[in-house]
Order: sequence, then C-alpha cells, then structure tokens
Amino acid sequence: MNIIWWRNNEGMLRMLYVLFLGQVVSFIMALASLTSSLVANLGVDTPLTLSFFGYLSLALVYGSILLYRRQQLLVPWYWYVLLGFIDVQGNYLFNKAYEYSSITSVTLLDCWTIPWVIVLTWFIMATRYSLWQLFGAAICVTGLGLVLLSDAGVGGGGGSKPLLGDLLVIAATLFYAMSNVGEEFCVKKKDLVEVISMIGAFGTLVTVCEVAILERKSLESVKWSTEIILAFAGYALSFFMFYSFVPFVLKMSGATMFNLSILTSDMWAVVIRIFFYHQQVDWLYYLSFAIEVVGLVMYSKTEKDPVPAQALADGNLDAQYQVLGEESAESTNEVIAS
Repeated sequence: MNIIWWRNNEGMLRMLYVLFLGQVVSFIMALASLTSSLVANLGVDTPLTLSFFGYLSLALVYGSILLYRRQQLLVPWYWYVLLGFIDVQGNYLFNKAYEYSSITSVTLLDCWTIPWVIVLTWFIMATRYSLWQLFGAAICVTGLGLVLLSDAGVGGGGGSKPLLGDLLVIAATLFYAMSNVGEEFCVKKKDLVEVISMIGAFGTLVTVCEVAILERKSLESVKWSTEIILAFAGYALSFFMFYSFVPFVLKMSGATMFNLSILTSDMWAVVIRIFFYHQQVDWLYYLSFAIEVVGLVMYSKTEKDPVPAQALADGNLDAQYQVLGEESAESTNEVIAS
C-alpha cells in the first residue's frame, strides 16, 4: 500500500520539493540584497570587495572538491575566464546600484534578465520562442517601466540618484544574462562542481585585479566596524548559498519554475523595506509586481519547450532548450536518482 501511495504521489512530492528549494533560493536572494544594501547604507563604496569574499568561498570549497577528484576540465579554462569576468561585472553593477536606488527598485528591475536572455539566445543560439513567451516578456518589461516611472519622481522610489541606480541594474542584468547563457553551456557538460568552482576561482582573480585598479583608495578609507564586518560576512554567506543552490534548482525544475520562484524575492524586498528600513512603498511597486506575475505566467505558458532553430533544420525534433539552462527529463531523473 505504501509503495502504491508513493508511486501515485511521487510527482506531487517532487514538485513540492522543487517549490521549496525555489523559495529557499528566493529568500537567499533577498538576504543578499539586504546585506548589500546595508553595506551601501553604512557608507562603504566597495562593491567589488563585497563580491570578492563570495567568489573566494566558492573557490575554496568547491575547488577543494575538484582538486580531490583530480580530473581534467570538461570545459576549456578560457571559457571559465570569460564567464568569471562577465559574472563579476554583473555583481559589481548590481551592488553599486544600491548606493543610488532603493532595495525594492533593484530587486524588481533584476527581472530584466529574462528579456536579455531571450534576445541573446535568439541571435546567438538560434533559439525559437513561442508567441506566449515573447508576449509575456513584453508585459514584464511594461511592469518594470512602472518602477522607472516611480523612481523618476512620480512615486518617490527612494535613494540619492534612483534613475542612475535603475540604469546600473539594467546594465547588470545584461551581464547576468550573458553569464546565464554561458552557464547553461557549461552545465550541459553535467559537472556542476566544476562550473561552480571555476566561477569562484576566476571570479576571485578578476575581482582582485579590479579591486586593485578601481577600489584601492575606497578600501583604504573604510573604517571597519562590527556592523560592516557582519554585513560583509552575511553577504558572503548568502552569495555562497545562492551560487550553490541555483544550479541544482535549474537542473531539477528548469528555468521557468526557477524564474517564477525567485520572483517572490521582490516581495521579500518590500517586506524588508517596510519593516527594516521603515520606509513607505509606493503603490506603483505593487502594480508593477502584479504585472510581472502576469507576464512571467504567460512567459511560462507554453505547450512545448523552446527548440533551437538549427535542431529543427537538422530534423532533430527531440531537441529541447530552456532559458538559463533547463535540462531534459533524463537529466532530471539523473539528479533524483543520485
């Protein structure tokens, strides 16, 4: 009886597990936003140094596992150098934005990653998307436009230079999109430990070089206190956890469920702004959030996964592709079996 019950409910239990992991990632993302905004509010202008400790933790932990395996890289090292460089720029611009804009604006605008990924995969990887997905992405952009309208002064978005902060976030999402497409390529080699460790290792090297060039004076002027150290430690921990969970969630659930899950991080940001910073949230934020939900639901409302045009031309009707690296059903079964 127990075996029959398990078989009948296995799909539902796995879905609940995936939803739970998605909400864990969403909460971690909100914590990273909170700690990054705390560092900016404490007057510390070192966004690169903030990311350095996160990349270093990834390199030490996952790099040790990779060295213990003593196996050759499945992806050429120079691809990881490029991926690490792109990822560092995204985190730098994202953390820099907190100096000029509010936490709610930054977390809402990070959804710009979706249309960027669609554009990149359309032209670079020749991926075809359904009209539902394109229309849903357009609705998301409309919702994000309300955030820009609010920060322009209609609703008072908060921050010293909210429009500048918004532009930094949009630029950061472009780098995140390129990083996601590159990570999708690497994850298909089916060694997540290698991908995470190499991103950590080369991300650390790139960050050290850029800190020496861009942040040396700012770092020397920092008056370290317990609050600043705790904020840095909190960001490094949330950074490590986020980069550790994301590849597994992507492989188990796919990009659509992942994007829908992390959308709740925007509401976590609203809660943080209300109860932690004691700030009022303009009604345009709630309208923007509602429009984003509608857009992302429509984006995921497709009968089939997007299929690369090249695969169709070659007669391979079984080829599948999902934005941000969704694996096939076979790969999902491999993760569950392991």
